[in-house]
Amino acid sequence: MSLRRILRAPAIQALLCQLAAFPLTLLVVFLLARAGAHPSYLTAALVQGACAAALAGWRRLARWWLAIQLLFPLAVFGASQFEVPPWLFLAVFLFMLVLYWSTFRTQVPYYPSGREAWEAVARQLPQGRELAVIDIGSGLGGLVLHLARRRPDVRATGIELAPLPWLASWLRARFAGSRAVFLRGDYESLDFADYDAVFAYLSPAAMTALWHKARREMRPGSMLMSYEFAIAESTASIAVDVPETGRTLYIWHF
Repeated sequence: MSLRRILRAPAIQALLCQLAAFPLTLLVVFLLARAGAHPSYLTAALVQGACAAALAGWRRLARWWLAIQLLFPLAVFGASQFEVPPWLFLAVFLFMLVLYWSTFRTQVPYYPSGREAWEAVARQLPQGRELAVIDIGSGLGGLVLHLARRRPDVRATGIELAPLPWLASWLRARFAGSRAVFLRGDYESLDFADYDAVFAYLSPAAMTALWHKARREMRPGSMLMSYEFAIAESTASIAVDVPETGRTLYIWHF
């Protein structure tokens, strides 16, 4: 991966904003002290958060990053007020690492789709013939296990990059005796031509790359399904409302 691509990742830019905000915070605290004020650590945390959020806005990061930038120093200050053992921070970090793994690069956090989405996908799949279906970013494996159980004619596969969700889905399939298959890896390594249907519940940031890959590789008669997130470059063949969730299942036929 090139350095430029790494630096473009929102999480890296957010980190750089926090680092850049630190000297600004020191300057503001110094000026307040020179003016006769007595800035506290809480004041410094507020200034740090505000500066980092302003820099994130200048870098045009998503709005929720602005909230994270503002609240992160306050969270650190709050944690410092309690006698939390250092190993606990390491444990939380490691847990988040194996759960979200390369979210900083892919910009795809963990989104559970839910049973209503699984049912909508099952209804839209062609009937009366064997199908190969893959869920890219399969998380805990709910959709794949559901299809393997509901449709004996479906060869259901999931692929997940983050280690912890992949392990959980693999164990669920083993303990349930399911036919579902779970792969660990990046969906970029797949050939979409091997599948009759590709399902994705990713994020808006990932949809352009997904579309380009699907357009290159998917066979005539196959279908791409995206839950909630549309593709700006192409109008979906079908848009199916999922009333229980208020979301939409978008489908492109090739």
